[in-house]
Amino acid sequence: MAETLTDTLIQAYRSSPLLEQQRFLLRATDEDVAVAVSALRPVISAQAAYSKTNTNVGDVRTTTTTGGSLSLLLDYTLVDGGQRYLRIGAAKEAVLAARYGLLQQEQNVLLDAAEAFLDLRLAVRTVDVRESNQRLLSQQLQAARDRFEVGEVTRTDVALAESRLATARSLLAGARGQVDIAREIYRLAVGELPDAFLAAPPPAPQLPATVDRAQALALQIHPLILAGQHEVTASRLLAEAAEADRLPTINLGANVSYGRPDTLTSGVSITGNVPIYNGGRLSALNRRAIALAQASRAELAQTGRIITDGVGRAWAGLQIAQAQIIATREAVRAAQVAFDGFREEASLGARTTLDVLDAEQDLLDSRVDQLQAESDAQVAVYRVLAAMGLLTTEHLGLSVERYDPTVYYNLVSNAPAISPSQQGGRLDSVLRRFGRN
Repeated sequence: MAETLTDTLIQAYRSSPLLEQQRFLLRATDEDVAVAVSALRPVISAQAAYSKTNTNVGDVRTTTTTGGSLSLLLDYTLVDGGQRYLRIGAAKEAVLAARYGLLQQEQNVLLDAAEAFLDLRLAVRTVDVRESNQRLLSQQLQAARDRFEVGEVTRTDVALAESRLATARSLLAGARGQVDIAREIYRLAVGELPDAFLAAPPPAPQLPATVDRAQALALQIHPLILAGQHEVTASRLLAEAAEADRLPTINLGANVSYGRPDTLTSGVSITGNVPIYNGGRLSALNRRAIALAQASRAELAQTGRIITDGVGRAWAGLQIAQAQIIATREAVRAAQVAFDGFREEASLGARTTLDVLDAEQDLLDSRVDQLQAESDAQVAVYRVLAAMGLLTTEHLGLSVERYDPTVYYNLVSNAPAISPSQQGGRLDSVLRRFGRN
């Protein structure tokens, strides 16, 4: 059996701790909506009190008085200038931004896995080429020694063959070491080592016809662009909420109290509050919120530039790799013809051993360059997809159970009083553990 690139991407998606972390952070952001919703509801609390008083005259205790009360209090904001609704809207926009942040993290995980797969496969194929080269050089060394025994070549020719073989062994050891390094990088990206040889990657996903189309599409669908748009909206709503904090508020209060000796009291109150002077605090908070909203707009503009640049760079890398594939294939063909010719001519005495070894080294270098160019082109395709925002399980058509961020949000967005699910309980425990640390 073979390990395919699709298998690798699926395993990386299923086992990634980074995605798991981002999902918990998204759930924490979902809870911000519940916190904002809870501000619309009344606050009900209970109070209990007990007292004991001793009255002494001189050294004689004359009276002991005990008392106690049990109260039920209600506090409800009737009017607040709309700032609570604005903060709910901002919290919902933050949730949408966090969802696109999760999608961006998914892209990062899949790109790391694709690069790890292709780099490991390149390292293994390079070892195969260098092993083949070592076998060929071993044969050439034996041939040089045989010819030296009969006087056809000098000791210098044998020494040259021995030197090239030693160099080949050193390069082979380095190539095997690169395989070990690539395997560890694969384990980091995917979570486990491949249990079979790596198969050739599938045909590359289709890309737009031109870089201009790719950049235009990226500015429309990239997760960071969409997240930034929601962050801008959230910042604007928070600025409006900060301005609404300067408006009058009206609160409703009610209480029922039972005390000892037997007394029952109750009351209702309506309180209005109009900010007149607060030392400039509310004005400063309003200006700060407006500045943050403007900063988020500027950040979105810069994100657009970065994404456009990233698509352009990735596209250029793909074009370079594709051109190098054509050139290296031609170089391999020419080097093979030259090597075969030099070896034949050397057998007739028209070429030296050094000529043959140089031609063989040129052929080896051309083969390695071709492998590198082919791998670079494959990696470049996935980098272009990631730069455009299309390196997702959905776009790639991976057969995985995709995480649905709306499930947890729907459970908590109405601010339930207890953990609504097993996932909610897990989130509570994780957040408590982080708090202790």
